[in-house]
Amino acid sequence: MTEAAVRPALAPFRHRIFLAMWGASLVSHFGGLIQNVGASWLMTSLAPSADMVALVQVSSVLPIMLLSLPAGAAADLWDRRLVMLVAQLGMLAVSAALAALAWLGLVTPAILLALTFLLGCGAALYGPAWQSSVREQVPDADLPAAVALNSAGFNLARAAGPALGGVLVAGVGAGAAFGVNAVSYLALIAVLVTWRRPNGKPGLPPEGLGAAMLAGLRYARLSASLRVVLTRGAMFGLLAAALWALMPLVARDLLHGNAVTFGLLLGAFGAGAVGGAVISTRLRQRLASEAILAGASAAFGLTTAVVALSSLLAITMPALAVAGAAWVLALSTLNITVQMRTPRWVVGRAMAVYQAASFGGLALGAWGWGAAADRYGLATSLCASAFALLASVVLGRVLPMPAPEAPGLALAPVHPTDPESGITLDPTSGPVVVSIEYRVAPDDLAAFLEAAQPLRRMRRRNGARRWALLQDAADPEVWVERFESPTWLDRLRIRHRMTVSDQGIEAAVRAFHRGAGPPVTRHLLAHLPTEPGPHGS
Repeated sequence: MTEAAVRPALAPFRHRIFLAMWGASLVSHFGGLIQNVGASWLMTSLAPSADMVALVQVSSVLPIMLLSLPAGAAADLWDRRLVMLVAQLGMLAVSAALAALAWLGLVTPAILLALTFLLGCGAALYGPAWQSSVREQVPDADLPAAVALNSAGFNLARAAGPALGGVLVAGVGAGAAFGVNAVSYLALIAVLVTWRRPNGKPGLPPEGLGAAMLAGLRYARLSASLRVVLTRGAMFGLLAAALWALMPLVARDLLHGNAVTFGLLLGAFGAGAVGGAVISTRLRQRLASEAILAGASAAFGLTTAVVALSSLLAITMPALAVAGAAWVLALSTLNITVQMRTPRWVVGRAMAVYQAASFGGLALGAWGWGAAADRYGLATSLCASAFALLASVVLGRVLPMPAPEAPGLALAPVHPTDPESGITLDPTSGPVVVSIEYRVAPDDLAAFLEAAQPLRRMRRRNGARRWALLQDAADPEVWVERFESPTWLDRLRIRHRMTVSDQGIEAAVRAFHRGAGPPVTRHLLAHLPTEPGPHGS
Protein backbone atom coordinates (compact mmCIF):
# COMPACT_ATOMS: atom_id res chain seq x y z
CA MET A 1 0.00 0.00 0.00
CA THR A 2 1.45 3.39 -0.92
CA GLU A 3 2.03 6.31 1.42
CA ALA A 4 -0.74 8.27 -0.30
CA ALA A 5 -3.21 5.46 0.33
CA VAL A 6 -2.77 5.48 4.13
CA ARG A 7 -2.80 9.25 4.64
CA PRO A 8 -5.77 10.46 6.74
CA ALA A 9 -8.74 11.49 4.64
CA LEU A 10 -8.79 14.98 6.24
CA ALA A 11 -5.02 15.56 6.05
CA PRO A 12 -5.31 18.26 3.31
CA PHE A 13 -7.20 20.52 5.75
CA ARG A 14 -3.93 21.01 7.64
CA HIS A 15 -2.81 23.25 4.78
CA ARG A 16 -4.31 26.71 5.25
CA ILE A 17 -4.72 27.66 1.59
CA PHE A 18 -6.46 24.38 0.78
CA LEU A 19 -8.88 24.89 3.68
CA ALA A 20 -9.62 28.47 2.55
CA MET A 21 -10.12 27.44 -1.07
CA TRP A 22 -12.30 24.51 -0.03
CA GLY A 23 -14.55 26.65 2.15
CA ALA A 24 -14.93 29.41 -0.45
CA SER A 25 -15.56 26.85 -3.17
CA LEU A 26 -18.28 25.28 -1.02
CA VAL A 27 -20.08 28.63 -0.91
CA SER A 28 -19.65 29.04 -4.68
CA HIS A 29 -20.94 25.51 -5.29
CA PHE A 30 -24.07 26.33 -3.28
CA GLY A 31 -24.69 29.34 -5.49
CA GLY A 32 -24.04 27.46 -8.71
CA LEU A 33 -26.41 24.65 -7.80
CA ILE A 34 -29.13 27.08 -6.77
CA GLN A 35 -28.66 28.85 -10.12
CA ASN A 36 -28.90 25.50 -11.93
CA VAL A 37 -32.25 24.76 -10.28
CA GLY A 38 -33.49 28.20 -11.25
CA ALA A 39 -32.40 27.87 -14.89
CA SER A 40 -33.70 24.32 -15.33
CA TRP A 41 -37.06 24.99 -13.74
CA LEU A 42 -37.48 28.32 -15.54
CA MET A 43 -37.05 26.52 -18.85
CA THR A 44 -39.89 24.11 -17.98
CA SER A 45 -42.22 27.12 -18.06
CA LEU A 46 -40.59 29.01 -20.94
CA ALA A 47 -40.30 26.00 -23.29
CA PRO A 48 -41.50 22.80 -21.59
CA SER A 49 -40.36 20.22 -24.20
CA ALA A 50 -37.82 17.59 -23.11
CA ASP A 51 -35.17 18.62 -25.60
CA MET A 52 -35.29 22.31 -24.53
CA VAL A 53 -35.02 21.37 -20.84
CA ALA A 54 -32.05 19.12 -21.65
CA LEU A 55 -30.44 21.98 -23.61
CA VAL A 56 -30.04 23.92 -20.36
CA GLN A 57 -27.59 21.25 -19.21
CA VAL A 58 -26.01 21.05 -22.67
CA SER A 59 -25.38 24.81 -22.71
CA SER A 60 -23.64 24.60 -19.33
CA VAL A 61 -21.24 21.78 -20.25
CA LEU A 62 -20.70 22.37 -23.97
CA PRO A 63 -18.22 25.23 -23.30
CA ILE A 64 -16.18 22.86 -21.14
CA MET A 65 -15.83 20.51 -24.08
CA LEU A 66 -15.00 23.33 -26.50
CA LEU A 67 -12.76 25.53 -24.33
CA SER A 68 -11.06 23.15 -21.91
CA LEU A 69 -7.92 22.74 -24.01
CA PRO A 70 -7.08 26.45 -24.37
CA ALA A 71 -8.05 26.85 -20.70
CA GLY A 72 -5.71 24.03 -19.74
CA ALA A 73 -2.89 25.57 -21.78
CA ALA A 74 -3.52 28.88 -20.02
CA ALA A 75 -3.34 27.08 -16.65
CA ASP A 76 0.08 25.61 -17.53
CA LEU A 77 1.49 28.80 -19.10
CA TRP A 78 0.20 31.63 -16.92
CA ASP A 79 -0.40 32.37 -13.25
CA ARG A 80 -3.18 29.96 -12.29
CA ARG A 81 -4.41 32.28 -9.57
CA LEU A 82 -4.99 35.06 -12.11
CA VAL A 83 -6.68 32.67 -14.54
CA MET A 84 -9.09 31.57 -11.79
CA LEU A 85 -9.69 35.17 -10.74
CA VAL A 86 -10.59 36.27 -14.27
CA ALA A 87 -13.00 33.33 -14.59
CA GLN A 88 -14.71 34.10 -11.28
CA LEU A 89 -15.12 37.79 -12.08
CA GLY A 90 -16.59 36.93 -15.47
CA MET A 91 -19.12 34.51 -13.98
CA LEU A 92 -20.07 37.10 -11.35
CA ALA A 93 -20.88 39.62 -14.10
CA VAL A 94 -22.93 37.11 -16.13
CA SER A 95 -24.87 35.91 -13.06
CA ALA A 96 -25.68 39.49 -12.09
CA ALA A 97 -26.95 40.21 -15.62
CA LEU A 98 -29.11 37.06 -15.61
CA ALA A 99 -30.59 38.01 -12.22
CA ALA A 100 -31.44 41.52 -13.43
CA LEU A 101 -33.09 40.25 -16.61
CA ALA A 102 -35.11 37.69 -14.65
CA TRP A 103 -36.38 40.32 -12.19
CA LEU A 104 -37.42 42.46 -15.16
CA GLY A 105 -39.20 39.53 -16.82
CA LEU A 106 -37.04 39.76 -19.95
CA VAL A 107 -35.62 36.23 -20.01
CA THR A 108 -36.47 34.18 -23.11
CA PRO A 109 -35.34 30.62 -23.87
CA ALA A 110 -32.59 31.98 -26.15
CA ILE A 111 -31.34 34.46 -23.52
CA LEU A 112 -31.39 31.79 -20.82
CA LEU A 113 -29.38 29.38 -22.95
CA ALA A 114 -26.94 32.10 -24.06
CA LEU A 115 -26.17 33.31 -20.53
CA THR A 116 -25.98 29.74 -19.24
CA PHE A 117 -23.46 29.09 -22.03
CA LEU A 118 -21.39 32.09 -20.88
CA LEU A 119 -21.41 30.76 -17.31
CA GLY A 120 -20.18 27.48 -18.77
CA CYS A 121 -17.36 29.38 -20.49
CA GLY A 122 -16.29 30.76 -17.13
CA ALA A 123 -16.41 27.27 -15.62
CA ALA A 124 -14.36 25.94 -18.55
CA LEU A 125 -11.66 28.56 -17.92
CA TYR A 126 -11.70 28.01 -14.17
CA GLY A 127 -11.73 24.20 -14.04
CA PRO A 128 -8.25 23.20 -15.29
CA ALA A 129 -6.53 26.00 -13.34
CA TRP A 130 -8.36 25.05 -10.15
CA GLN A 131 -7.79 21.33 -10.44
CA SER A 132 -4.11 21.63 -11.40
CA SER A 133 -3.55 24.18 -8.59
CA VAL A 134 -4.44 21.55 -5.97
CA ARG A 135 -0.86 20.30 -6.29
CA GLU A 136 0.29 23.77 -5.22
CA GLN A 137 -1.94 23.69 -2.15
CA VAL A 138 -1.01 20.25 -0.76
CA PRO A 139 1.95 17.86 -1.12
CA ASP A 140 1.63 14.94 -3.53
CA ALA A 141 1.04 12.49 -0.67
CA ASP A 142 -2.19 14.35 0.19
CA LEU A 143 -3.35 14.79 -3.41
CA PRO A 144 -5.82 11.84 -3.60
CA ALA A 145 -7.44 12.93 -0.33
CA ALA A 146 -7.56 16.54 -1.55
CA VAL A 147 -9.31 15.52 -4.78
CA ALA A 148 -11.80 13.45 -2.78
CA LEU A 149 -12.44 16.37 -0.39
CA ASN A 150 -13.03 18.76 -3.29
CA SER A 151 -15.52 16.30 -4.69
CA ALA A 152 -17.12 15.93 -1.25
CA GLY A 153 -17.39 19.72 -0.98
CA PHE A 154 -19.24 19.98 -4.26
CA ASN A 155 -21.59 17.19 -3.33
CA LEU A 156 -22.12 18.53 0.18
CA ALA A 157 -23.45 21.65 -1.53
CA ARG A 158 -25.46 19.44 -3.87
CA ALA A 159 -27.10 17.77 -0.88
CA ALA A 160 -28.69 21.00 0.36
CA GLY A 161 -28.25 23.60 -2.38
CA PRO A 162 -30.82 22.26 -4.85
CA ALA A 163 -33.48 21.85 -2.18
CA LEU A 164 -32.84 25.41 -1.03
CA GLY A 165 -32.94 26.48 -4.68
CA GLY A 166 -36.25 24.74 -5.18
CA VAL A 167 -37.77 26.53 -2.19
CA LEU A 168 -36.31 29.84 -3.37
CA VAL A 169 -37.60 29.42 -6.93
CA ALA A 170 -41.05 28.28 -5.77
CA GLY A 171 -41.37 31.09 -3.23
CA VAL A 172 -39.62 34.07 -4.83
CA GLY A 173 -38.76 33.15 -8.42
CA ALA A 174 -35.77 32.24 -10.57
CA GLY A 175 -34.35 35.77 -10.33
CA ALA A 176 -33.60 35.22 -6.64
CA ALA A 177 -31.68 32.04 -7.46
CA PHE A 178 -29.59 33.88 -10.03
CA GLY A 179 -28.89 36.70 -7.56
CA VAL A 180 -27.74 34.28 -4.85
CA ASN A 181 -25.36 32.72 -7.36
CA ALA A 182 -23.85 36.12 -8.17
CA VAL A 183 -23.17 36.84 -4.48
CA SER A 184 -21.67 33.36 -3.94
CA TYR A 185 -18.64 34.17 -6.10
CA LEU A 186 -17.41 36.88 -3.70
CA ALA A 187 -15.84 34.54 -1.11
CA LEU A 188 -13.75 32.69 -3.67
CA ILE A 189 -12.69 35.96 -5.32
CA ALA A 190 -11.49 37.22 -1.91
CA VAL A 191 -9.41 34.07 -1.31
CA LEU A 192 -7.84 34.27 -4.77
CA VAL A 193 -6.96 37.95 -4.32
CA THR A 194 -5.10 37.21 -1.07
CA TRP A 195 -3.43 33.92 -2.09
CA ARG A 196 0.33 34.12 -2.64
CA ARG A 197 1.26 31.18 -4.82
CA PRO A 198 4.67 29.54 -4.31
CA ASN A 199 7.22 30.93 -6.74
CA GLY A 200 8.29 28.35 -9.28
CA LYS A 201 11.88 27.87 -10.33
CA PRO A 202 12.87 30.11 -13.25
CA GLY A 203 12.75 28.07 -16.41
CA LEU A 204 12.47 28.40 -20.13
CA PRO A 205 10.31 31.06 -21.78
CA PRO A 206 6.66 29.91 -22.01
CA GLU A 207 5.30 28.46 -25.22
CA GLY A 208 2.69 30.22 -27.27
CA LEU A 209 -0.90 29.23 -26.58
CA GLY A 210 -1.28 27.33 -29.85
CA ALA A 211 1.96 25.39 -29.36
CA ALA A 212 1.00 24.59 -25.78
CA MET A 213 -2.38 23.24 -26.89
CA LEU A 214 -0.73 21.03 -29.50
CA ALA A 215 1.74 19.78 -26.89
CA GLY A 216 -1.15 18.84 -24.59
CA LEU A 217 -2.98 16.99 -27.35
CA ARG A 218 0.21 15.20 -28.35
CA TYR A 219 0.86 14.11 -24.79
CA ALA A 220 -2.68 12.80 -24.41
CA ARG A 221 -2.48 10.95 -27.73
CA LEU A 222 0.84 9.29 -26.92
CA SER A 223 0.10 8.40 -23.29
CA ALA A 224 -1.49 4.96 -23.26
CA SER A 225 -2.88 5.31 -19.73
CA LEU A 226 -4.35 8.74 -20.43
CA ARG A 227 -6.05 7.49 -23.60
CA VAL A 228 -7.80 4.80 -21.55
CA VAL A 229 -9.02 7.30 -18.96
CA LEU A 230 -10.28 9.68 -21.66
CA THR A 231 -12.22 6.93 -23.39
CA ARG A 232 -13.75 5.62 -20.19
CA GLY A 233 -14.63 9.13 -19.01
CA ALA A 234 -16.31 10.02 -22.30
CA MET A 235 -18.31 6.78 -22.32
CA PHE A 236 -19.46 7.17 -18.72
CA GLY A 237 -20.55 10.76 -19.37
CA LEU A 238 -22.35 9.83 -22.58
CA LEU A 239 -24.33 6.97 -21.02
CA ALA A 240 -25.01 8.52 -17.60
CA ALA A 241 -26.17 11.90 -18.94
CA ALA A 242 -29.84 10.88 -19.20
CA LEU A 243 -30.58 10.92 -15.47
CA TRP A 244 -28.55 14.07 -14.91
CA ALA A 245 -30.13 16.04 -17.79
CA LEU A 246 -33.73 14.83 -17.48
CA MET A 247 -34.15 15.14 -13.72
CA PRO A 248 -36.42 18.24 -14.00
CA LEU A 249 -38.80 16.12 -16.09
CA VAL A 250 -38.59 13.26 -13.60
CA ALA A 251 -39.84 15.69 -10.96
CA ARG A 252 -42.56 17.17 -13.16
CA ASP A 253 -43.82 14.21 -15.22
CA LEU A 254 -43.02 11.02 -13.30
CA LEU A 255 -43.53 12.35 -9.78
CA HIS A 256 -46.01 15.14 -10.68
CA GLY A 257 -44.11 17.61 -8.50
CA ASN A 258 -42.87 21.20 -8.66
CA ALA A 259 -39.60 23.12 -8.18
CA VAL A 260 -39.39 21.94 -4.55
CA THR A 261 -39.64 18.33 -5.72
CA PHE A 262 -36.85 18.95 -8.21
CA GLY A 263 -34.69 20.42 -5.45
CA LEU A 264 -35.36 17.41 -3.22
CA LEU A 265 -34.28 15.04 -6.00
CA LEU A 266 -31.04 16.94 -6.53
CA GLY A 267 -30.54 17.05 -2.78
CA ALA A 268 -30.89 13.27 -2.53
CA PHE A 269 -28.41 12.85 -5.36
CA GLY A 270 -26.00 15.21 -3.60
CA ALA A 271 -26.38 13.52 -0.22
CA GLY A 272 -25.50 10.20 -1.81
CA ALA A 273 -22.53 11.81 -3.52
CA VAL A 274 -21.23 13.06 -0.17
CA GLY A 275 -21.42 9.49 1.10
CA GLY A 276 -19.56 8.30 -1.98
CA ALA A 277 -16.80 10.85 -1.39
CA VAL A 278 -16.51 9.83 2.27
CA ILE A 279 -16.01 6.15 1.46
CA SER A 280 -13.89 6.72 -1.67
CA THR A 281 -10.54 6.81 0.15
CA ARG A 282 -11.23 3.52 1.92
CA LEU A 283 -12.48 1.90 -1.29
CA ARG A 284 -9.31 2.95 -3.12
CA GLN A 285 -7.26 1.22 -0.45
CA ARG A 286 -9.10 -2.05 -1.02
CA LEU A 287 -10.18 -2.09 -4.67
CA ALA A 288 -8.53 -1.48 -8.00
CA SER A 289 -9.64 1.50 -10.07
CA GLU A 290 -11.32 -0.78 -12.60
CA ALA A 291 -13.43 -2.45 -9.93
CA ILE A 292 -14.57 0.94 -8.59
CA LEU A 293 -15.44 2.32 -12.03
CA ALA A 294 -17.23 -0.85 -13.16
CA GLY A 295 -19.19 -1.07 -9.92
CA ALA A 296 -20.13 2.61 -10.09
CA SER A 297 -21.32 2.25 -13.70
CA ALA A 298 -23.47 -0.75 -12.84
CA ALA A 299 -24.93 0.95 -9.75
CA PHE A 300 -25.74 4.10 -11.72
CA GLY A 301 -27.45 2.02 -14.40
CA LEU A 302 -29.59 0.10 -11.89
CA THR A 303 -30.67 3.24 -10.07
CA THR A 304 -31.51 4.97 -13.36
CA ALA A 305 -33.86 2.09 -14.14
CA VAL A 306 -35.48 2.40 -10.70
CA VAL A 307 -36.05 6.14 -11.25
CA ALA A 308 -37.56 5.46 -14.68
CA LEU A 309 -40.10 3.00 -13.26
CA SER A 310 -40.94 4.80 -10.02
CA SER A 311 -43.80 7.23 -9.41
CA LEU A 312 -43.17 7.58 -5.67
CA LEU A 313 -40.81 10.13 -4.13
CA ALA A 314 -40.04 7.67 -1.32
CA ILE A 315 -38.54 5.24 -3.87
CA THR A 316 -36.96 7.75 -6.25
CA MET A 317 -34.99 9.68 -3.60
CA PRO A 318 -33.10 6.66 -2.16
CA ALA A 319 -32.35 5.50 -5.70
CA LEU A 320 -30.93 8.92 -6.51
CA ALA A 321 -28.81 8.82 -3.35
CA VAL A 322 -27.19 5.59 -4.58
CA ALA A 323 -26.78 7.16 -8.01
CA GLY A 324 -25.03 10.16 -6.43
CA ALA A 325 -22.56 7.90 -4.64
CA ALA A 326 -21.87 6.00 -7.86
CA TRP A 327 -21.45 9.26 -9.78
CA VAL A 328 -18.82 10.69 -7.47
CA LEU A 329 -16.94 7.39 -7.20
CA ALA A 330 -16.70 7.11 -10.97
CA LEU A 331 -15.66 10.72 -11.62
CA SER A 332 -13.22 10.98 -8.71
CA THR A 333 -11.53 7.74 -9.80
CA LEU A 334 -11.06 9.13 -13.31
CA ASN A 335 -9.94 12.52 -12.02
CA ILE A 336 -7.38 11.16 -9.57
CA THR A 337 -5.92 8.85 -12.21
CA VAL A 338 -5.34 11.75 -14.60
CA GLN A 339 -3.70 13.93 -11.94
CA MET A 340 -1.53 11.18 -10.49
CA ARG A 341 -0.29 9.86 -13.85
CA THR A 342 0.60 13.20 -15.46
CA PRO A 343 3.82 15.19 -14.93
CA ARG A 344 3.47 18.74 -13.68
CA TRP A 345 4.54 20.46 -16.89
CA VAL A 346 1.39 19.26 -18.67
CA VAL A 347 -1.08 18.52 -15.86
CA GLY A 348 -3.33 21.50 -16.64
CA ARG A 349 -3.66 20.44 -20.26
CA ALA A 350 -4.16 16.80 -19.31
CA MET A 351 -6.99 17.78 -16.98
CA ALA A 352 -8.42 19.95 -19.76
CA VAL A 353 -8.40 17.12 -22.28
CA TYR A 354 -10.03 14.85 -19.70
CA GLN A 355 -12.70 17.45 -19.00
CA ALA A 356 -13.30 17.95 -22.71
CA ALA A 357 -13.78 14.21 -23.15
CA SER A 358 -16.01 13.62 -20.13
CA PHE A 359 -18.09 16.79 -20.46
CA GLY A 360 -18.25 16.29 -24.20
CA GLY A 361 -19.80 12.92 -23.49
CA LEU A 362 -22.20 14.56 -21.03
CA ALA A 363 -23.22 17.26 -23.52
CA LEU A 364 -23.74 14.81 -26.36
CA GLY A 365 -25.55 12.38 -24.08
CA ALA A 366 -27.81 15.09 -22.63
CA TRP A 367 -28.86 16.17 -26.11
CA GLY A 368 -29.30 12.59 -27.35
CA TRP A 369 -31.24 11.30 -24.36
CA GLY A 370 -33.37 14.47 -24.37
CA ALA A 371 -34.24 13.92 -28.03
CA ALA A 372 -35.02 10.25 -27.28
CA ALA A 373 -37.30 11.27 -24.40
CA ASP A 374 -39.13 13.71 -26.67
CA ARG A 375 -39.73 10.99 -29.26
CA TYR A 376 -40.12 7.77 -27.28
CA GLY A 377 -41.03 8.96 -23.80
CA LEU A 378 -39.12 9.86 -20.65
CA ALA A 379 -39.23 6.41 -19.02
CA THR A 380 -38.07 4.69 -22.22
CA SER A 381 -35.11 7.04 -22.59
CA LEU A 382 -34.05 6.48 -18.97
CA CYS A 383 -34.37 2.68 -19.30
CA ALA A 384 -32.24 2.70 -22.46
CA SER A 385 -29.57 4.68 -20.59
CA ALA A 386 -29.71 2.18 -17.72
CA PHE A 387 -29.24 -0.78 -20.05
CA ALA A 388 -26.30 0.92 -21.81
CA LEU A 389 -24.59 1.64 -18.48
CA LEU A 390 -24.93 -1.99 -17.38
CA ALA A 391 -23.53 -3.17 -20.71
CA SER A 392 -20.57 -0.73 -20.41
CA VAL A 393 -19.12 -2.80 -17.56
CA VAL A 394 -17.55 -5.09 -20.20
CA LEU A 395 -15.35 -2.17 -21.32
CA GLY A 396 -13.04 -3.13 -18.47
CA ARG A 397 -11.98 -6.24 -20.38
CA VAL A 398 -10.96 -4.21 -23.42
CA LEU A 399 -9.78 -0.96 -21.80
CA PRO A 400 -8.96 -1.70 -18.14
CA MET A 401 -8.29 1.32 -15.97
CA PRO A 402 -4.62 1.86 -15.07
CA ALA A 403 -3.50 2.07 -11.47
CA PRO A 404 -3.94 5.64 -10.21
CA GLU A 405 -0.35 6.14 -9.15
CA ALA A 406 2.65 6.21 -11.51
CA PRO A 407 6.08 6.51 -9.86
CA GLY A 408 8.80 8.72 -11.23
CA LEU A 409 6.73 11.67 -12.47
CA ALA A 410 8.93 14.29 -10.78
CA LEU A 411 10.89 16.32 -13.31
CA ALA A 412 14.44 15.06 -13.70
CA PRO A 413 17.11 17.59 -12.65
CA VAL A 414 19.14 19.22 -15.41
CA HIS A 415 22.86 18.54 -14.84
CA PRO A 416 25.86 20.50 -16.16
CA THR A 417 27.11 17.24 -17.69
CA ASP A 418 24.03 16.89 -19.93
CA PRO A 419 24.94 17.14 -23.64
CA GLU A 420 22.76 20.25 -24.05
CA SER A 421 24.26 22.13 -21.09
CA GLY A 422 27.54 23.07 -22.74
CA ILE A 423 25.97 24.56 -25.87
CA THR A 424 25.04 28.24 -26.16
CA LEU A 425 22.82 29.07 -29.12
CA ASP A 426 20.21 31.59 -30.13
CA PRO A 427 16.91 30.03 -28.92
CA THR A 428 15.44 30.48 -32.41
CA SER A 429 18.27 28.58 -34.11
CA GLY A 430 17.10 25.52 -35.98
CA PRO A 431 15.84 23.16 -37.08
CA VAL A 432 17.94 21.02 -34.74
CA VAL A 433 18.70 17.39 -35.53
CA VAL A 434 19.80 15.27 -32.55
CA SER A 435 21.72 12.06 -33.10
CA ILE A 436 22.76 9.61 -30.37
CA GLU A 437 25.14 6.84 -31.42
CA TYR A 438 25.07 3.43 -29.70
CA ARG A 439 27.21 0.36 -30.23
CA VAL A 440 25.12 -2.76 -29.60
CA ALA A 441 26.38 -6.34 -29.52
CA PRO A 442 24.50 -8.76 -31.85
CA ASP A 443 23.36 -10.87 -28.89
CA ASP A 444 21.70 -7.79 -27.33
CA LEU A 445 19.98 -6.57 -30.48
CA ALA A 446 16.49 -7.96 -29.83
CA ALA A 447 16.42 -6.63 -26.26
CA PHE A 448 17.81 -3.26 -27.43
CA LEU A 449 15.06 -2.87 -30.05
CA GLU A 450 12.42 -3.80 -27.49
CA ALA A 451 13.77 -1.18 -25.05
CA ALA A 452 13.74 1.42 -27.84
CA GLN A 453 9.95 1.23 -28.20
CA PRO A 454 9.13 3.08 -24.95
CA LEU A 455 12.02 5.43 -25.76
CA ARG A 456 10.33 6.34 -29.04
CA ARG A 457 7.02 7.01 -27.31
CA MET A 458 8.70 9.07 -24.59
CA ARG A 459 10.64 11.27 -27.04
CA ARG A 460 7.58 11.95 -29.18
CA ARG A 461 5.36 12.57 -26.14
CA ASN A 462 7.80 15.21 -24.91
CA GLY A 463 7.92 16.97 -28.29
CA ALA A 464 10.48 15.25 -30.52
CA ARG A 465 9.68 15.06 -34.24
CA ARG A 466 10.64 12.56 -36.94
CA TRP A 467 12.10 10.07 -34.47
CA ALA A 468 13.97 7.20 -36.12
CA LEU A 469 16.38 4.43 -35.19
CA LEU A 470 18.99 3.85 -37.89
CA GLN A 471 21.55 1.05 -38.40
CA ASP A 472 24.94 1.69 -39.99
CA ALA A 473 25.15 -0.39 -43.17
CA ALA A 474 28.96 -0.54 -43.01
CA ASP A 475 29.13 -1.37 -39.30
CA PRO A 476 25.92 -3.21 -38.23
CA GLU A 477 26.74 -2.85 -34.52
CA VAL A 478 26.34 0.93 -34.75
CA TRP A 479 22.81 2.27 -34.18
CA VAL A 480 21.85 5.93 -34.34
CA GLU A 481 18.81 7.39 -32.62
CA ARG A 482 17.68 10.48 -34.50
CA PHE A 483 14.99 13.09 -33.89
CA GLU A 484 14.33 16.73 -34.68
CA SER A 485 13.19 19.92 -32.99
CA PRO A 486 12.04 23.07 -34.81
CA THR A 487 14.34 25.32 -32.74
CA TRP A 488 17.02 25.09 -30.08
CA LEU A 489 14.46 26.30 -27.51
CA ASP A 490 12.18 23.40 -28.44
CA ARG A 491 15.12 21.03 -27.97
CA LEU A 492 15.71 22.43 -24.47
CA ARG A 493 12.02 22.02 -23.68
CA ILE A 494 12.23 18.32 -24.55
CA ARG A 495 15.06 17.97 -22.04
CA HIS A 496 13.32 19.99 -19.32
CA ARG A 497 10.14 17.91 -19.70
CA MET A 498 11.92 14.68 -18.87
CA THR A 499 10.78 12.98 -15.69
CA VAL A 500 12.66 10.56 -13.47
CA SER A 501 10.70 7.77 -15.17
CA ASP A 502 11.75 9.08 -18.60
CA GLN A 503 15.37 8.99 -17.47
CA GLY A 504 14.88 5.36 -16.53
CA ILE A 505 13.62 4.60 -20.06
CA GLU A 506 16.66 6.36 -21.49
CA ALA A 507 19.00 4.50 -19.12
CA ALA A 508 17.49 1.13 -20.12
CA VAL A 509 18.48 1.79 -23.74
CA ARG A 510 21.93 3.15 -22.86
CA ALA A 511 22.61 0.00 -20.83
CA PHE A 512 23.06 -1.92 -24.11
CA HIS A 513 25.81 0.44 -25.34
CA ARG A 514 29.16 -1.37 -25.59
CA GLY A 515 31.41 1.49 -26.73
CA ALA A 516 34.54 2.74 -24.96
CA GLY A 517 32.72 5.83 -23.67
CA PRO A 518 29.10 6.91 -23.30
CA PRO A 519 26.92 7.15 -26.41
CA VAL A 520 27.97 10.09 -28.56
CA THR A 521 25.31 12.81 -28.75
CA ARG A 522 25.44 15.40 -31.53
CA HIS A 523 23.23 18.45 -32.10
CA LEU A 524 23.20 19.35 -35.77
CA LEU A 525 21.83 22.65 -37.06
CA ALA A 526 20.21 22.64 -40.48
CA HIS A 527 21.48 25.29 -42.92
CA LEU A 528 20.45 26.11 -46.46
CA PRO A 529 23.36 26.29 -48.94
CA THR A 530 24.05 29.83 -50.12
CA GLU A 531 24.41 30.92 -53.73
CA PRO A 532 28.00 31.66 -54.84
CA GLY A 533 28.96 35.33 -55.14
CA PRO A 534 29.55 37.10 -58.47
CA HIS A 535 33.18 35.96 -58.47
CA GLY A 536 32.48 32.42 -57.37
CA SER A 537 33.25 29.45 -59.60
